[in-house]
Amino acid sequence: MLILASASPRRARILESLGLTFRIRPADVDETVLPGESPHAAVRRLALAKARVPPRKAHDCVIAADTLVVIGSRILGKPRNRTEARRMLRDLSGRAHTVVTGVAVAWDGRVASVVDLTEVRFRRMSAAEIERYVRTGEPMDKAGAYHVEGGGAAFIEAIHGSPSNVAGLSVTTARSLLKRAGILEPSR
Repeated sequence: MLILASASPRRARILESLGLTFRIRPADVDETVLPGESPHAAVRRLALAKARVPPRKAHDCVIAADTLVVIGSRILGKPRNRTEARRMLRDLSGRAHTVVTGVAVAWDGRVASVVDLTEVRFRRMSAAEIERYVRTGEPMDKAGAYHVEGGGAAFIEAIHGSPSNVAGLSVTTARSLLKRAGILEPSR
């Protein structure tokens, strides 16, 4: 049985798009980035920790992910409140940032992980646009305070890399790791 160690509906939709049947069992892991920890190291550590947490049977396979948004040297996680969401969106306005996602798959005593990077460029946004978007509530549970498949898409000028990575799980990476774990058949 495949287990998704996340409550993210976006990650569930990505797995569904691969034709997979799975159970959702979110992992209760402290997502705090450690002092001095790089974004790459943080998302890899958190994805690995999440892949090891959900209760499972011996032959279950667990897929987990963690996503951060990085602008310059700053890490933007999920905003704690609307004020923080507004600040994050102002910081992203007219600039490029990197979405960093760690993905881990645990099966039969083995674990594999990958870190994906996608560059996203935002257009300039007015204060009124930011305020309207924050009032929708959509930014509140997303790294960087935006949703690539929702209202946040209106702010994006360009994406270089995997669009599904910006949603929290690269389809290509998920396929590759799940093939390795024997959940998906290798391509011919």
